[in-house]
Amino acid sequence: MAGPLSPIDPGSLPAAVDVSDNSAALAAVRAVIAAGPFSATWESLREYEPPLWYVDAKFGIFIHWGVYSVPAFRNEWYSRNMYLEGSPEFAHHRETFGEHRDFGYKDFVPHFTMQDFDPNRWAALFKRAGAQFVVPVAEHHDGFAMYETQRSRWNAAAMGPRRDVFGELTAAVDQAWMVPGASSHRAEHWFFMNGGSRFDSDVRDPAYADFYGPAQREEVAPNARFLEDWLLRTVEIIDRYRPQVLWFDWWIEQPAFEPYLRLLAAYYYNRAADWGRGVVINYKWGAFADGSAVYDIERGAMGGIRPAVWQNDTAVSRTSWCWTPDHEYKTVDALVAELADTVSKNGVLLLNVGPKPDGTIPEAEQRILEGIGDWLTRNGEAIYGTRPWRIAQEGPTQPIAGSFVDGDSPAYAPSDIRFTTRQDVTGDYVYAILLAEPDDGIARIRALGSGAGLLERPVREVGVLGAGGSVDWEQTTSELRVTLPQRRPLAGGPVVKLFLEPVAVSPRHDFLHG
Repeated sequence: MAGPLSPIDPGSLPAAVDVSDNSAALAAVRAVIAAGPFSATWESLREYEPPLWYVDAKFGIFIHWGVYSVPAFRNEWYSRNMYLEGSPEFAHHRETFGEHRDFGYKDFVPHFTMQDFDPNRWAALFKRAGAQFVVPVAEHHDGFAMYETQRSRWNAAAMGPRRDVFGELTAAVDQAWMVPGASSHRAEHWFFMNGGSRFDSDVRDPAYADFYGPAQREEVAPNARFLEDWLLRTVEIIDRYRPQVLWFDWWIEQPAFEPYLRLLAAYYYNRAADWGRGVVINYKWGAFADGSAVYDIERGAMGGIRPAVWQNDTAVSRTSWCWTPDHEYKTVDALVAELADTVSKNGVLLLNVGPKPDGTIPEAEQRILEGIGDWLTRNGEAIYGTRPWRIAQEGPTQPIAGSFVDGDSPAYAPSDIRFTTRQDVTGDYVYAILLAEPDDGIARIRALGSGAGLLERPVREVGVLGAGGSVDWEQTTSELRVTLPQRRPLAGGPVVKLFLEPVAVSPRHDFLHG
């Protein structure tokens, strides 16, 4: 966004909120924990089990929206990098908006209006995309809450949009029969703006200390007041909005957070028990004990099937999580391949979009979501409610396992295939998801050849999702060869479906008639 922009009017700001005494709020948290069923110990928290709705959902939408969408320069870390001397953001800010002491990050807030925000339209788009849950950022590193809060005046209900945009979207998502969630990036606010304390900037102004935060150095451990505030802000989100997914960014793995993570998890799981709802905590690195929450990999992949359900969070863009005008977007083919790869390894994909500061979702991102939705409309049977098969994959191209490697980076071939399986009242099925369309119209699947020894029972029937009717197929010792019928062209590869011979059942013996 080009300047000039007007700085914030100090007279328009609400009064600062005093959160120095947290004793009553902390006592209320401990009372919920004491009532059970979970206590704030890792031993107790390991009794947690991910809910079936989440294990079956497979695909959700992540949303990075915030004040950083106003400058829209490079990425969502603008609020940090604009105060780091020598960075591109520092130079851009000075050239575009002026000196940091005169126009700081806070001064973007009035220009974050979201005047065209329509939560029902967003929810309808996410539903067309095939998403089963939606996780908007409740608060990013910049310290601006997208929800109505009693713990800070710097929130979307009091400034900027002057609407509880998070709450409105949560209600719209629920009304559209999707599951609402929330993400918190608050932990990093301890240090996030510290660059501004090293030179003449508005971060040094005591009038805005409640926005810019402690602005401490990264190597300094957060103190008790900050940790209590982190806990109580999260508790407020839980109680006000009842999210069924609570996603945490990095830095909560710092040792100082450990006792507060246990308090938070016990509180959340106990509140969910009161609601009668299954909930999920997503965490990175080693922040939570194994089995106490759901492990999340950012922009990454697993090398194989993980026994416990996990999550891959990634974005439609390779270059930023928030809105910028110069994204390098991924293709629908690449994202469908990433979804298939994640699900085949017992994962769930959380895919991010970045709305503009006017509250609209960029058209390019809408088209990407609708393209994924088209593929899922045809092939969702191979994704939703499935489980990993005996092997996850075959083919020459394998994504690199780990975080920050963007699992869709390879150029997949038709011989790159991912497998899922389903067992229900109609029978046992195996799905082979080709990650690219074969040029010759023939799917060749080595793992389904009779010589591979991976199929438990003979194949009764073979189909191609979205094709209807019978298909020509042949099983040899080396492969299953399927002639793909004509179908409406779509981004993403085809899916071959195998119906296995049912398990033989012994004849019923009726003792009355011998």
